[in-house]
Amino acid sequence: MLKRHSQFLQSLLFLFDLALISACWMAAYYIRFVGGWGPVEKGIPSLEIYVYLLVPILIVWGLSFRAFNLYRPRRMGSHLAEVFDIAVANSLSVLILIGLTFFVRQFEYSRLVFLYFWVLNLVALGFSRMVFREGLRFFRRQGYNQRHSLIVGAGKLGQRVAHSLSLHPEFGLKIQGYLTRHPQKLGQTFAGVSVIGLYGDLEKYAPALDIVFVCLPPEAEPQVEKMLGYLATTTIEVKVIPSIYEFITLRGEAEMFEGLPVITLQGSPLYGWNVVLKRSSDLLGSLTALFLTLPVQALIALLIKLTSPGPVLFKQERMGLDGKPFMMLKFRTMQIDQPGDTVLLTPINDPRVTPIGKFLRRMSLDELPQFWNVLKGDMSVVGPRPERSWVVEEVRKQIPLYMLKHKMKAGITGWAQVCGWRGDTSLDKRIEFDLYYIEHWSIWLDLKIMWLTIWQGFVHKNAY
Repeated sequence: MLKRHSQFLQSLLFLFDLALISACWMAAYYIRFVGGWGPVEKGIPSLEIYVYLLVPILIVWGLSFRAFNLYRPRRMGSHLAEVFDIAVANSLSVLILIGLTFFVRQFEYSRLVFLYFWVLNLVALGFSRMVFREGLRFFRRQGYNQRHSLIVGAGKLGQRVAHSLSLHPEFGLKIQGYLTRHPQKLGQTFAGVSVIGLYGDLEKYAPALDIVFVCLPPEAEPQVEKMLGYLATTTIEVKVIPSIYEFITLRGEAEMFEGLPVITLQGSPLYGWNVVLKRSSDLLGSLTALFLTLPVQALIALLIKLTSPGPVLFKQERMGLDGKPFMMLKFRTMQIDQPGDTVLLTPINDPRVTPIGKFLRRMSLDELPQFWNVLKGDMSVVGPRPERSWVVEEVRKQIPLYMLKHKMKAGITGWAQVCGWRGDTSLDKRIEFDLYYIEHWSIWLDLKIMWLTIWQGFVHKNAY
């Protein structure tokens, strides 16, 4: 019954799309020739000539949308992914249509009409599809259009799936229960869902199911083969959540390689255009900061030179992107010939700090030369703060996931710093905020952190 209802909705949506595409084609003609959006040098062509093209348009778009599987169920999909699929199918269809009209020698169709048609299709189809999906989600929240599902595996992974589904009633997935391999779990409830049977009971519940979530540990592999073999003989949709998912720690994602699913456990958010965008913002930010602060840096350099012997700049090895060391620059704030680099944090009222150095540390002005590190490419304006190599070797043994902060370039400022975790504060909290930044990175988050750094000022109680 539910499957027939779903097929009816898909057919209805297909017909609605074709009607909308026809309307967009006619609207493109009207905008170009009647609405005055473009010069009309050869006169207004007959509407009938453009109406004739509707037949190939509906055929091309119909086949294209079917080929891209745009009418498959998307209960758990995002609006953006669906709009992207529509955009690709629509763009390909327009190119095919332009190619077909090339062979019509007796009449030349307006290129502007094709352009308007392409844009109108993107907007109209994308908007209508979002309205359609939101309408379905509304009815599902009210208890209609439900699909029955079963979770095979009552462990942590299965419970997490049940909890996640409970947060999204708009998916319309009604969980019948868990199946387990442990008889002692029968009748128990986890994440609001009851354990209703053992693995062997799958065939018993299968006739009433639409979706099965398989969430089993590696040791249950023999049972998995048997269950998947049986499910392959049914029309039940199977979703497998691999047990390795529990080890995904950062930017986990799945991709296909030569037909093989590859799961990335510890990925970086910076790839493709994100790398270009991040580097461009770093170059713009560092050049702007250096231009604005050069007079201040020159004055600081002069004061350091006049008040204490030794170099103006202090170089210290820090660990950067992918665990590679680099020399980070600071204005020198201590007397020269000090003991080795063995102190984690500089204590308050450290006698090694010069008078001008104390002021620079308090105002965070000793960090200004790091914009040269950014310009060189060793650092970023925003990112996790870098640490000395020997400190990393000690801390990585104490704090799980600490090394993941090196999946991005070290920054002059960062999410942890603007949230108050700098200086003599919890290392656990700092790594928690650093990993949050990497997991949720975007250029907008970078801009927010830059703004908060400026808004809050450079003085901090833990800067000394």
